[in-house]
Amino acid sequence: MTDRAHRIDRPHMPESYGITGAPGAAALTWQWAREQLVASRNYWIATARDDGRAHATPVWGVWHDDAIWFGADARSVKARNLAAIPYAVVHLESGDDVVILEGRVARAHPRAMSDVLDAYEAKYGLRPSESDPLYRFVADRALLWREADFVNSATRITFG
Repeated sequence: MTDRAHRIDRPHMPESYGITGAPGAAALTWQWAREQLVASRNYWIATARDDGRAHATPVWGVWHDDAIWFGADARSVKARNLAAIPYAVVHLESGDDVVILEGRVARAHPRAMSDVLDAYEAKYGLRPSESDPLYRFVADRALLWREADFVNSATRITFG
């Protein structure tokens, strides 16, 4: 597991949300986010159609080597969207322990597939075919918060 260079600050939200000042002791960490990403069974992937309309769908995937890896049939809406616009937003299922990632998606490198397929099989009990398209999502930015302590825990992490 790598520790990508990142900066932690507060997300920009309307004043009425109550988020002010620098991150405090309640700020969430990238380690906390990774724990949520590893534990998640489903990942919601949001992409954009070429006409700008949004498309969101849950996918199975694995957190491996600081990326979310997931499969998609090349004919699916998400795969066609990613072929045209290779950016996505990923959200986990919880609205209480929130992890929202924004980033870039690319077709997987063949050398990485075996480890990813092993992790996928260990997680879900089935192994995707090595001929199926595999995608790698890497976050540029993360928005994190715990709903129970939203005002204090709301955190933005920027990579790079």
